[in-house]
Amino acid sequence: MLKAVADRFVMQRPDQERLRAEQRVVLQELAHALLLRAPDGLDPQFRAEYARAGDDAARRRVAPQLPATHRTSRATRLSPCALPVIAVRPSGDRPDAGRSREGHRTTCRTHGAPACGRTRGATAARRQHVVDAHRTFVIIGGGLAGAKAAETLRAEGFTGRVILVGDERDHPYERPALSKGYLSGEAERESLLVQEPAWYAREQIELHLGQPAVRIDREAHEVTLGDGTVLPYDALLLATGAEPRRLDVPGTQLAGVHHLRRLSHADQLRGVLARLGRENGQLVIVGGGWIGLEAAAAARTYGAEVTVIESEPGPLHSVLGPEMGGLFTDLHSAHGVRFHFGARLTEITGHDGQVLAVQTDDGEEHPAHGVLAAIGAAPRTSLAASAGLELDERTGGIAVDESLRSVTDPAVYAAGDAAAAHHPLLGTRLRVEHWANALNGGPTAARAMLGREVRHDRLPYFFSDQYDLGLEYSGWAPAGSYDQVVCRGDVGKPEFIAFWLREGRVLAGMNVNVWDRTEEIQQLVRSAEPVDPERLADHSVPLTALL
Repeated sequence: MLKAVADRFVMQRPDQERLRAEQRVVLQELAHALLLRAPDGLDPQFRAEYARAGDDAARRRVAPQLPATHRTSRATRLSPCALPVIAVRPSGDRPDAGRSREGHRTTCRTHGAPACGRTRGATAARRQHVVDAHRTFVIIGGGLAGAKAAETLRAEGFTGRVILVGDERDHPYERPALSKGYLSGEAERESLLVQEPAWYAREQIELHLGQPAVRIDREAHEVTLGDGTVLPYDALLLATGAEPRRLDVPGTQLAGVHHLRRLSHADQLRGVLARLGRENGQLVIVGGGWIGLEAAAAARTYGAEVTVIESEPGPLHSVLGPEMGGLFTDLHSAHGVRFHFGARLTEITGHDGQVLAVQTDDGEEHPAHGVLAAIGAAPRTSLAASAGLELDERTGGIAVDESLRSVTDPAVYAAGDAAAAHHPLLGTRLRVEHWANALNGGPTAARAMLGREVRHDRLPYFFSDQYDLGLEYSGWAPAGSYDQVVCRGDVGKPEFIAFWLREGRVLAGMNVNVWDRTEEIQQLVRSAEPVDPERLADHSVPLTALL
């Protein structure tokens, strides 16, 4: 193991003896940490060999040697900061947790649509190595976009240094389940991870978790972290994501006011929902968008009483319009959710520091033992702005071209929720907060960093699960952009596909409890050709016949 660490950081340096001594200290601390967590804290693949050790002395030899003997071809260049994740798995994680997916879907929710067949934790077949061993790529953002960018760099053969910086202590994870299966208690924590923790060490991705980036020096090509660490870069990817918008009313300081964006938020909210369910407590959700409705469905599974306050005339009004919003009003009402439309929250009241009720601008008061603010998210762009990078005035995101390169600095890229990218098909700059944008944007940015000719031209795509209703949405049809909504199938059942049209051209489509249609819907959107609305609504006419 000493050689595995030393090969990259010690050999051929004038002060190698001092560095060797420092590396021995790191290795001793690692060995001690492994033994303290053994056997449960060891990765499952190492536990059998540990169990076969005959005595304590043998076990002390086995545990710290395992990471060195179970390494990939890259492992001779392991960095000290990556070593602690080689064999130690956080308590509570299970390697077999959360692997199942709904059998009725062939669209892969984890790696794109249609189904990709990829197994999480495996690395794609590598391309011919890129001769870039001397270069350093820094990725700021420990979410899906950042993790997929790091994965793609290695899969494309990049042999240089890859550094991933995240201000959360958790390894990169996917966020959709935070308001869906994880919040309801159906999904395990481990199933949210983009890659298992040991993967980053095997692939030599240097992790700086729990450390925010606080400064970018574009002239010096350096990033400074909150602990003072300075990271040089040849190319920089900003995948800083978004943060929940905050309520601007009296009472937000009271205990019981929650947001839902991070894993820590979901962990806290799960406990709240379980308590409200046991005590028949009241949860008020401010905002009737996707997060608000999915959280309402999860809260009802615990038995909590739920009231949704929405300033628009109905749920999802700006996304689906009045034509489809009523479907979700009926769905949630049937499950006991109460709605208060056309009203704005004005105050949260409480007693002894605890939430007791909320008031709206129409004079209504609703009892509340917990409040969830689900009023959208804002891109995290303060780091980019302080570095002088241009922000898109309309969307607020970091302005990038269709290859996700900054319009300000050719060495800087942006992907995911924070990026406002020019979409070559839609002809406008978009900032998309949905999971698929991070899933596909990270790899696009990584390839652009490698000098590939790429375009981020995927159509916006998202999915939602609420009770027994599942849906997938493809395209871009914001309020005011369409002049007709066409449905094929049974809306009352509900099993149907809704299409948003402008002058006969399909802008977007949403399949509700109907599967294996995403690719066809996206082809209709991409074609930009007028279709006959009557044939579009006719279930007997294949969608492919309209292309």
